Amino acid sequence: MGKRQHHEEHENHERWLVSYADFITLLFAFFVVMYAVSAVDQKRVVEIERAVRFAMHFQGTGGLAEMPLFKGPPSGGNCMTTLGKGKTWNIRDRLEVETKRRRVERALKPFLLKPTSSKPVIVIETDGRRLLIRMAATQIFDPASAVLRPEAMPVLDAIMSELGPLGKPIRIQGHTDNSRIRSKLIKSNWDLSALRAASVVNYIQNAHRIPSDRLSVGGYGESRPIASNDTADGRERNRRIDILVEIKPGSGRNVF
Repeated sequence: MGKRQHHEEHENHERWLVSYADFITLLFAFFVVMYAVSAVDQKRVVEIERAVRFAMHFQGTGGLAEMPLFKGPPSGGNCMTTLGKGKTWNIRDRLEVETKRRRVERALKPFLLKPTSSKPVIVIETDGRRLLIRMAATQIFDPASAVLRPEAMPVLDAIMSELGPLGKPIRIQGHTDNSRIRSKLIKSNWDLSALRAASVVNYIQNAHRIPSDRLSVGGYGESRPIASNDTADGRERNRRIDILVEIKPGSGRNVF
């Protein structure tokens, strides 16, 4: 009787696919979990940021929230562009700028009055890194004049009492409407805006001993309106002096 031949079993060379599939499944699950965690974290950070902004704006303002001339931090848009620790630092930057804004707000509280007042109209804005103090030129200069009115000086003193010790660069910008200027001494709106900004710089430099390398001047004439020049109210808003301070170094993009 012949011997039965035993065939050797072939090795299963495809068993590695099972392990590989398990690995891919686990890797996919890992990334799903990481995505979910990051999404939740981002949502929580945004909520915290909004809560902090709300609290910093309304808590302890001493009634300033009722004054319509004051404009707090902009509510639109979330400027956080990085993940992880970048968000935390972004919020810290915002908190630092917001703290400075509140200090300036308290210093200017006596001057935040209605437009019918003889005192300057003031608006304070922030963009998360920069502080902008906007003053109505019609309240601190006579028409077609670049000479500071006496009532404007206490306002500048109050502003510089907070901005001076910061040690940050300060830029003064002059702006006008598009009305034709009627003056024998000043030839154009470009000249008027630049001379008014220079007048403010000269005062704060002499009165508060601010080093000249921290100060800069810009005269923009009618080129940067913030309202329509078709109405008297819009033209009055466009005639202004802007004081800008960059609290935290940023991207270099001037948003004001």
